[in-house]
Amino acid sequence: MQSVVHLVRHGKVHNPDGILYGRLPGFGLSEVGRAMAQRLGEHFAEVPLTHLRCSPLQRARETMAPIAANHPDIEVVTDERVIEAANYFEGTNFGRYNEKLLLPKNLWQLRNPLRPSWGEPYPSIVARVRAAMTDAAVAAGDGGQAVVVMHELPIWISRLAAEGRSLVHDPRKRECRLASVTSFTLIDDRIVAVDYAEPAADLVPAKSAVLFRPGS
Repeated sequence: MQSVVHLVRHGKVHNPDGILYGRLPGFGLSEVGRAMAQRLGEHFAEVPLTHLRCSPLQRARETMAPIAANHPDIEVVTDERVIEAANYFEGTNFGRYNEKLLLPKNLWQLRNPLRPSWGEPYPSIVARVRAAMTDAAVAAGDGGQAVVVMHELPIWISRLAAEGRSLVHDPRKRECRLASVTSFTLIDDRIVAVDYAEPAADLVPAKSAVLFRPGS
């Protein structure tokens, strides 16, 4: 059996206070994020999708909405396994230059970036997402295509694992921009190809400087 599972990162979130929102409720898409979601809807409008799956978080569900609207005969399955990674710093604003990250109470959580010590272990993320991808591929059927709307870190870690690369990485070098599409071709539960696209690349805000922030 051969199928394609598209892991889609959600659009830009409305977050004026610069919170690391993680799994917190109430963080929906910004105006730009909604435009990104519409672009994704257009990107998949003519694709013969056979299965839709989504993280339970608001930003993912809002990103899925335009895609689902163009495929009204497909029910969207909510899957906790594709939720954002757990993070000790959830709800934190680190400050403009990460100054709050270096407070003594936070240093213990930074002791091991290889695990990482501040959040969910990388192998755990790989295992849960891969299980969800397998189920999505089966649900899509032979020759089918599934869309799974989810989050940056789980998508990137899944790609690293699929390509046989180290899970330890520099977050600033991830190829998983907002509203991007990372597509996995599976044959009998074996990933044989990975492709990447950015349907909303022109809508992604430019960054003047990128700081390392655990879990971001």
